Amino acid sequence: MTHCHKISNNIYEIDIRRPKAKTDLKWVNIINAQNSEIQYLKKNYDFNLKHLNSSLSTVFSQRPMISQEPGYVFIVLHFPIYVGDKVIAGEIEFFIGHGYLITVHNGNIPALNEFFIMCKENSAALLAYNWESSIILLYEILNKLIHDCYGLIDETSVGITRVEDLIFERNQNEAVSMILNLRRNIINLRKILQNHESILKSLMEVKSTLVPQVEIRKHYDHLVEHSKRIWNMLDNQKEMIEVLNSTNQSLLDNQMTNVMKTLTIFSVIVFPLTLLAAIFSMRTESMPLVHNPYGFWIIICIMFTSSVGMLLYFEKKKWL
Repeated sequence: MTHCHKISNNIYEIDIRRPKAKTDLKWVNIINAQNSEIQYLKKNYDFNLKHLNSSLSTVFSQRPMISQEPGYVFIVLHFPIYVGDKVIAGEIEFFIGHGYLITVHNGNIPALNEFFIMCKENSAALLAYNWESSIILLYEILNKLIHDCYGLIDETSVGITRVEDLIFERNQNEAVSMILNLRRNIINLRKILQNHESILKSLMEVKSTLVPQVEIRKHYDHLVEHSKRIWNMLDNQKEMIEVLNSTNQSLLDNQMTNVMKTLTIFSVIVFPLTLLAAIFSMRTESMPLVHNPYGFWIIICIMFTSSVGMLLYFEKKKWL
């Protein structure tokens, strides 16, 4: 049995309750928390003021954290989201207590929004519906959010494959731009997800009067394994993009070397021609061939012979 209440424009509450259930479980979802939303929490719950202030939409925590307080647990977690082609961190604050779970976020995390809609439409499909426990509901939310990370990692994998194709198609300039973007996104993913494992391990030790400790550990151990798997995938992607960057840079260096080689050979061949032209342009009385009726063609032949001789010399030295 599910009841959804719109408390205000930014606060929604779902009652997850089985028929004849002895306890209630509420999920309060707060989007873009301003002073009025913080006052609502302050009025209805006995939360630490520091935790309430950190839940304001204008405040962004630089790191994830977990704090066990008398009567509730406060958690700050970051999850990756795409904005255009850039990965950024979306922040969620969780307040978990007996009979309630409160999420505070800016509404920019699609996986959380989708899960809230699903819960509103069919809460009977939740594990928390049977256990009537906020710690199990938290597990299901985190499970959804962590699994959504695989989709972002898959997009990065597609990008890496595309970069590899560009490199071996000799399209180095486009590859450079994609490599820089992928490196930034992989770094951001690692920065966002690096502390998840330690927080999930802390949640394995949370006590519940409704759920046996072995059940809590089993579920959160499942999330820890996913966190490790995601981290290993990001490690592999980091190595791959660094290798591709080195390969692309080598090809660019080789391309630049060939350009410089061509320009150098051209300059060396043209230099004696320029020198001959400069010498014969002085037109002094004693200048040979100046008064010869075939002087122009003789000079042209000398220039041509010099050029051909230098080309043959470069060919012999295998510089061409």
